[in-house]
Amino acid sequence: MNVNQPPSTTHRRGFLGAITKGAAAFGLSSLVSPFTQLHAADASNREMGTYAPADADQWFNQVKGKHRIVYDATQPHEIYPFAWPKVFLLTNQATGSPASDCGVVVVLRHTAIAYAFEDRLWAKYKFGEVFNAHDPKTKAASLRNPFWKPKPGDFKLPGIGEVQIGINELQADGVMFCVCEMALAVFTGTVADMMKMNVEEVKKDWMAGLLPGIQLVPSGVWAVGRAQEHGCAYCFAG
Repeated sequence: MNVNQPPSTTHRRGFLGAITKGAAAFGLSSLVSPFTQLHAADASNREMGTYAPADADQWFNQVKGKHRIVYDATQPHEIYPFAWPKVFLLTNQATGSPASDCGVVVVLRHTAIAYAFEDRLWAKYKFGEVFNAHDPKTKAASLRNPFWKPKPGDFKLPGIGEVQIGINELQADGVMFCVCEMALAVFTGTVADMMKMNVEEVKKDWMAGLLPGIQLVPSGVWAVGRAQEHGCAYCFAG
């Protein structure tokens, strides 16, 4: 298991370029306009436990338990954004604190937002290439979300064995996931521009492919701050 190296200067410049293109394609006013305009489009998601950005403060009130932590996932970082929450739960259990006494939040922001979406979008928009996310099995740019409903045996850790670190499996243990709406706006604009597609249609498609139970938040950095205000210790998910 190789640890990803810190982003290069070129990668950072590339993202800044993506922001510029995304802002132009999506419309700068859309990036700063009230996020409540998404409420109608998110109605079906809300029924599945996913809320519109304006509901995010209410969502954070669900953080419970004595031991609270937020994992800041800024890019794919192999399995770490999902392995560390599991390790936190397992080691708390080993020291006498069940999952019900732990509050765990994972913030998917920057290029880690890809993990908030279903397989269909990974294949259609080549998320593996766009977000530099590799399939843990093939090591190539992933055409699926490897952390959504993984198959038995997909993930094994040396000295520990098989671990259940799928998003759905972690959600079953009470782990809360949220995704950055600002990054979503930037990347839908950028991808739409690259693929010569209508940005509104692309964003609508991505919203339709948001995984059940994942909270949309105004921005990832906003969510990291809110989590800490709710008593969560900070941990970089890398």
